[in-house]
Parts: sequence; structure tokens; C-alpha cells
Amino acid sequence: MRLLTLFTAALVFTVLFTACNAIDSKSNSQAQSSNNVPNVASTPYSDGARRVTVQELETMMKTGSAFVVDVRSQDSYDAGHIPGAKLIPSGDILNHLKELPRDKLIVTYCS
Repeated sequence: MRLLTLFTAALVFTVLFTACNAIDSKSNSQAQSSNNVPNVASTPYSDGARRVTVQELETMMKTGSAFVVDVRSQDSYDAGHIPGAKLIPSGDILNHLKELPRDKLIVTYCS
């Protein structure tokens, strides 16, 4: 069980930090030019993390299939955040692993 927790923590940190630093304007422009149809096919990135479009996230939030985590600071969260997002600053993720659902896609954002 301890090994599973450590593995999960390592995976969350890897996805969190690489996803927050990755910028892919080509993917965003393609998603916007496709008549606002969500791009459901995963795109291969070197970090292995799947990206979701705004439209996909909206749909997943409406159906309850996504858990949205804002990994920024409290000040940034207070300045504006996605409604329904849970604030868990990136440095505190390990302290909140039990709060993350296992039956939903966990979507993190930092900007």
C-alpha cells in the first residue's frame, strides 16, 4: 500500500509539473478550428500526460466525470478560478492524496 501511494504521488508530481510547463499552441489552434468539436483523441506528448480542451472539460464537469484541481497559490485562486475547482497548491499534493477520486479523470491547471 505504501509503495502504491509513493508511486501515485510520483505520477501526480510528474504530470503536474510537466503539464504546467508545457505549451502547445498548435494543439490549441487545431481544437479551436474544428468547429468547437472536442478533440477526444489523446495527443502523444513526451511527458505522457493527456491534455483536454476547454470543451472537453466543460462536458466532463457537467457529467461529473472530471475532478478539477487548481494547483496555484491561494492568492491566484482567490483572484479567479474555474468554478468547482478544488485548490490544492502543487507543494501540498502529497498531503491531499486521499482527497483525489479514483473513479474520475483528475484535471490540473496552473494558469
